[in-house]
Amino acid sequence: MGLAKKPTSISLLQAAASVGQTSLMRAYERAFERFSIVVGQMLLTHEDLKNRHRFINARNTILSLIDLGIIPIINENDTVATAEISLSDNDSLAAQILNLCAADLLMILTDIEGLYDRDPRLFPDSKIIPLIKSINRSIKECARDTSSSVGKGGMKSKVEAAISAASMGVPTIIVGGRVPDSITRFFTGEPIGTFFLPKEEGLTSRKHWIAYTLKAKGSITVDTGAVVALSKGGKSLLPGGVMGVAGDFHIGDSISVMGPDGAEFARGLVNYSAKELTKIKGLNTKDIECVLGFKYSDEVIHRDNLVLF
Repeated sequence: MGLAKKPTSISLLQAAASVGQTSLMRAYERAFERFSIVVGQMLLTHEDLKNRHRFINARNTILSLIDLGIIPIINENDTVATAEISLSDNDSLAAQILNLCAADLLMILTDIEGLYDRDPRLFPDSKIIPLIKSINRSIKECARDTSSSVGKGGMKSKVEAAISAASMGVPTIIVGGRVPDSITRFFTGEPIGTFFLPKEEGLTSRKHWIAYTLKAKGSITVDTGAVVALSKGGKSLLPGGVMGVAGDFHIGDSISVMGPDGAEFARGLVNYSAKELTKIKGLNTKDIECVLGFKYSDEVIHRDNLVLF
């Protein structure tokens, strides 16, 4: 295209994506032709995944391709994506695709051979962490939020994808894409890369969609009693437990639920707008109609639409 470096304007980035997509698919076609395998292209944006109807349509397309023995090559539709509908990076996209096709494994091929205990570019004696049973704060601190001059994401986004996968009960392997036969070596049981164990009980497809596909439009802060009722009692969230409201959200939007310490511990689909919830926070359910003049429901977030982290 005659560009000396990655462009910064949206229109040029989208133009570059348009040119790049054809070259990328040509490379995939040639690679799979050697095995007489047909490939198909799917280009998605966050809009396709957050809309439940379009989400299901995309799922049906992927499953149909697989049933036909066709390998779907999935990418973000960067020719139209903007900040509002962007998936941020391919690691995030891969985690969303797990939910689309009910995959058994997430394998991320990258430019380093796994997750190291320290940055291997700064500390030559750093070592790969071969197995991660659960992702805690120390594991997150090992992941650096870096990216190349032409790409997005970094080890941090890969660990976040592993967290998303684990919540569905799906394991993740991060392995060096430049390591010879890395895929085959992994599947024959050789200890290679970093393997993330999943949770024993994964989220349903719909709850994973609420927690990891939808972007939170705002947040509410709840008191300690509400934290206990939601976390331990399996209850729905009532307005009496709400202390604060932030953001400009509407009915049906995804919002973050924060504890008194300011940490997000849940996410769900809200039954009232931010303006309405500001008026009824802290109230008993019987007082909702008196204040608003109407009542959609007793619950701010019903337990069926709530996901605990």
